[in-house]
Amino acid sequence: MQSRFQKLLSIKPFVFRKIFFLWAFLGVISGLIAGIYWLVLDFIIDHVSVFDNWLVVPIMTFSGLMAGLIIHFIGDPGEIHLIVNNIRFNKGKLDPKQNPSMILSSLFCVAAGGSLGPEAPLVQVTGSTGSWLGKKFNLTGENLRSMSIAGMASGFTALFGAPLGGSLFALEILHHRHAVEYYRAIIPALVSSSFSYIIFAIIIQLGLGATWIIDTYQYQGVSDFINVVLFALVATLFGWIFIHTVNFFKYLFQKIHVPIYIKTTIGGVLLGAIAFYFPLTRYFGHYEINTLLASDFTLWGLIALLVFKILAIAITVTSGWRGGFIIPLFFAGATLGLILHAVFPQIDLSLAIISCMAAINACVTRTPMSTTILLATLTGFSYLIPILFASLTGYFFAPRLPFIGSQLKKAD
Repeated sequence: MQSRFQKLLSIKPFVFRKIFFLWAFLGVISGLIAGIYWLVLDFIIDHVSVFDNWLVVPIMTFSGLMAGLIIHFIGDPGEIHLIVNNIRFNKGKLDPKQNPSMILSSLFCVAAGGSLGPEAPLVQVTGSTGSWLGKKFNLTGENLRSMSIAGMASGFTALFGAPLGGSLFALEILHHRHAVEYYRAIIPALVSSSFSYIIFAIIIQLGLGATWIIDTYQYQGVSDFINVVLFALVATLFGWIFIHTVNFFKYLFQKIHVPIYIKTTIGGVLLGAIAFYFPLTRYFGHYEINTLLASDFTLWGLIALLVFKILAIAITVTSGWRGGFIIPLFFAGATLGLILHAVFPQIDLSLAIISCMAAINACVTRTPMSTTILLATLTGFSYLIPILFASLTGYFFAPRLPFIGSQLKKAD
């Protein structure tokens, strides 16, 4: 018989499990991948961004051609639609074989100035790393799916610098009706995201402050909540406009029966022309949002910037360029907030900006919870409730057919 002392030793007093170390290891690897990718991307941008004025057209045309050739000869890495589809319908597996094409093509696309960010490449690579580790350790079923989701969360976290927001985003974006379906993966996602954040922060020397500087908001009364909903409704309308614009250009590019590298080259010509006339439409907005907020545009200048930024995102998405559209949508939302303030100077500028950023992203991605957390972290906006109201408005008034088509399908 076991002694009483041995029985006490056999009791597990903590929630802690050995698999914690696997989640943490995934986070460390993901942080290294994201940090190296970001340093390389930043290095290339520093050297490519000097080609401005009329030179932006040939540099973006060349980058589009190179990205298309990579996709044509190495393989199509897919987009966020495919990532969501594989997590839900391919037993949670993301194929690492797509990573070389995704990394190389996205570096050309993002560094040249396409209106898509590095979130999709990072999520594909870190998510597939989670799948690979899971298979190496003989995980199956929901445990394997949780590793893939944890890898995705680590990628989102590295880009946004928000472990909680990145984890929630990886879960919410998978299913717009019942996000709770994947919440068994929340702890793996949080653990991996936390370690990814630490490693990424060390590599790029990331601080804890806000990424985008918005003026401090001062509560004016209950009418602020009405204003938030009104701002969000306007932003949701532009979310609809964005979705239909993407669908229109998708139809046009599908009608062009040419190899992918011809489409990406055409996209490069169009994006270069837009960037020539509207330089702030170039790149995905990580740095450009602060430039936008500090600039003194006229009302018509802001309207033109918003219109051509939406066009630039749509062309980038549909012409075969690779990247993610989350931060570009935040840029469009910030521009819309500035427009509303220019038309109605009496409204609170910070409230208009944050409401529009939240609503347009939640409308397109169907992620109201994570959008709220992400924006609070990225902007330092300390009042969560207005952001939540705007996010929920964008979510509930979004079109029935989602922008990410695989969100609509029923999982097995």
